[in-house]
Formats: sequence, structure tokens, C-alpha cells
Amino acid sequence: MRVKCIVSYDGTQFSGYQVQPNKRTVQSEIENSLLKLHKGQAVRIYASGRTDAQVHALGQVFHFDTNLTIPEGKWPYALNSLLPDDISIKEAVYVDDDFHSRFHALKKEYRYQINTAKIQDVFKRHYMYHFPYHLDVELMRKASQYLCGTHDFTSFCVAKTEVEDKVRTIFSIDIVKEESDIIFSFIGNGFLYNMVRILVGTLLEVGQGIRTPESISSVIKGRDRSLSGKTVPGHGLYLWKVYYDN
Repeated sequence: MRVKCIVSYDGTQFSGYQVQPNKRTVQSEIENSLLKLHKGQAVRIYASGRTDAQVHALGQVFHFDTNLTIPEGKWPYALNSLLPDDISIKEAVYVDDDFHSRFHALKKEYRYQINTAKIQDVFKRHYMYHFPYHLDVELMRKASQYLCGTHDFTSFCVAKTEVEDKVRTIFSIDIVKEESDIIFSFIGNGFLYNMVRILVGTLLEVGQGIRTPESISSVIKGRDRSLSGKTVPGHGLYLWKVYYDN
């Protein structure tokens, strides 16, 4: 039987999602818990995508196959009893055997959170990028309109990205200011490696007046990583939700 799970995790103490030798990762922790539940039988999990070191998730999705007959509503409790405190299974359901967390995902939502207070809030330091500068939110919103739609996002991914097709569709970008906090929300059909973090870094330059909203168009057309802004740190990024049919 195939089980689909929604998991949240605090990425602070992880070297990323994917298994790495001698590193603490989200995948290895979950698979170790499944190993115990299956009495020493290894179980592989397949996620909707990877997240990097220090990146968080509220709605990461993964699936695995099992021969255990645990009621679906009991899976979160069974796994959470074996998982560390910085990982929590929020939901588990049985799905068709051909379901795939990655290949059947229609959209993903990422959020990036920054704090612009002059003095850093110690309780936000692992969960928001501290950026103590004035930002013009309206200029950033105007710039984000150029990013929405279907484009080749070569300028907004790591230069050595191995993926050949760098065309992606961004359905929406929302930027919300709440006192000294600013939250960027991106919904798209997929995102390249470091794409969201580079998009945010570029929008921050617009907000500072370093570049104009209109310049974003030429950055996209240039298809050159050196044309866009810096890559902001991972700890402000959240995989918020993965969307599927039904």
C-alpha cells in the first residue's frame, strides 16, 4: 500500500532534506523511523522536492510503500512517536499505487520571510532573514509583476544548474508587510535550484532603489545569473504547500 504524508520541519539543524553521508537530514530521520516501524526492513520515501540546509517546511509531501496495516489516521502518531521534535507528520492518507509526490505535483508555494527591524529579534534569527534597511514594498510589488508568467528563469538559478529546461511558470507573487516583517509568497508550477532565494534577493535590490522594477524584464531576457541579485540565506525560506489534483 502507498501512503502519502504531509510533513513540517524546522530546518535549522538539518543539512537539507536529501540523505547525505554523515549529515543529519530530514529524509534520513524519517526513513530511520520507518525502519523501526518495519522491524528492520528499509523503506524509501519520495518527496515532492528537496530543500537545502536550514530551509523549513510547513507542507512538504512525501510517499512510501508499506505492507503494514496501520489505519491511515494512526500513521502520524506512529511516526511522530519515533521522530525528533523538529519534524512532525501532519497528515497521512492511503493513495493509489501510481501516485507520485514529485511527478503529480501541480503547483508549489514557497514563502520567504524577512525582518527589517534595526535590531535583530533573537527569537526570529533562525526563521527570518534580518535585513535592517528601508524597503519600498510598492516598488517590489511592481517588479514582481514582470516575474509572473512563463519565462526562462536562467538568470534566477545557480549558474551550474544541471537542469536543461529552465522554463517555469510563476502564477502569483504576493508581498505582505506586517510591521517590521515582510513576507514574500510565490506560487508556481516548479522552481529551479535556489530560484526563490535569488528572486527575493533581486526584489530586495528593487526595494532599496538599487535597480528599477522595469529592469527585471531585461534580467529575464538576459538569461545570465550575473544579472540578478544575490542569493538570500536559506533560513528565511519555507516550502509552504504542494498542490495536487483533487
